[in-house]
Amino acid sequence: MARFGSSGIRGLANVEVTPELALRVGKIIGELYNSVVVGRDPRTTGPMLASAFVAGVLAAGGDAIEAGLVSTPTLARGAGDYGCGAMITASHNPAPYNGIKLWNPDGMAFDERQQEEIEAALDADRYRAAAWDAVGRLSSREDLVAEHIDSILSEIGEVKLRVVVDCACGATTTITPFLLRQMGCDVIGINAQPDGHFPGREPEPTEANLALLKATVRSVGADLGIAHDGDGDRMVAVDRDGAFVGGDTLLALFAMREVRTGLVVPVDASMVLEDLLPKAKVYRTRVGDVYVASELKRRGADFGGEPSGTWIFPKISLCPDGVYAAARLVKMASEESLSEAVRAIPRYPTIRGAFAYDAPRRAAIEAKLDAALRSLGGDVSRVDGWRLQWEDGWALVRLSGTEPKIRVLAESRDDARAKAIYATVLSSAQGAAT
Repeated sequence: MARFGSSGIRGLANVEVTPELALRVGKIIGELYNSVVVGRDPRTTGPMLASAFVAGVLAAGGDAIEAGLVSTPTLARGAGDYGCGAMITASHNPAPYNGIKLWNPDGMAFDERQQEEIEAALDADRYRAAAWDAVGRLSSREDLVAEHIDSILSEIGEVKLRVVVDCACGATTTITPFLLRQMGCDVIGINAQPDGHFPGREPEPTEANLALLKATVRSVGADLGIAHDGDGDRMVAVDRDGAFVGGDTLLALFAMREVRTGLVVPVDASMVLEDLLPKAKVYRTRVGDVYVASELKRRGADFGGEPSGTWIFPKISLCPDGVYAAARLVKMASEESLSEAVRAIPRYPTIRGAFAYDAPRRAAIEAKLDAALRSLGGDVSRVDGWRLQWEDGWALVRLSGTEPKIRVLAESRDDARAKAIYATVLSSAQGAAT
């Protein structure tokens, strides 16, 4: 049975994430939070799991409000009117997967304490059963998309650019093309029909998955292209030349415009952020939007994001909002060429790799890794894995949460130094794992 990870409950639909699990989680949420708004992305198993979840909420005496097919940030904004929100989605994972992600009224995903409370209730296998005349009420909301669009329009205003939008056949088919058109843009949509088989491309908006977007931007003479994942909490871009504008670059572009005193990013974000924001404090967290959002809330920071393509604007919501981020990027591109803005961002040499380790020996290997990596000098942070920081570069060593691999990342302002850091850290990590 699937349990909570850094992005809620997620796993193979009808295998790990089953209607039975959704029913049980729904019963717990109905008892603890009393009212919940429920949305889903277009995955083929979405209606099945959403129905089971809603049944659980009602059975426990909670009220369920069905939002239907909506993006995750749309649903998270709607959670502000209720005890919490629930999104049936596997975000950027392939079509066979699905999951449940839960949202607080302030737009932040459920934190570890809330997740542990739900898991403890699942383990106890005890659920409240309301009397026949005390079951919850079922209703629906059909205005959440319009409210989301209106709130963005009121801030961003009019923009007249030609934009190609790749919705991945996901939940943003309900909102991003319409939002940009209402802003005044000439919008060309691709993969813009909701389809849970994701026939156009895989939901994750990696550069390798965006060949059609690149080609379309060039062929129609667009100013830029926007790409989402399956549920709309992520957004990446393509400039007018069809060049991919990925997470680290967008993180820097947004941070330079949003940050005055504080920025929150995960441990794998580039050191270029400290160089570009010398007067701001950069806080680093575990990888995962819930950890970024939690630190944003705790520090009162201006902005947070991840190189994976999630962007959190706390003045708007603590939910990563790829739809709002798309509108902001289009506005920025209307004021300065995206290509020129990207060229102004320094690019530091980065090297990534991974190697397998013996999973049954994980505890012993972690202890050996700790000793070996600390012996290399530099400042060591254990926020998430081992982050080794030197004046001229850094490295990150993390044990994968999904497969028996140890991942190594190194970055420096100088190519030779990046290679040297990577080689030293990789050798040390491999030695510790033998």
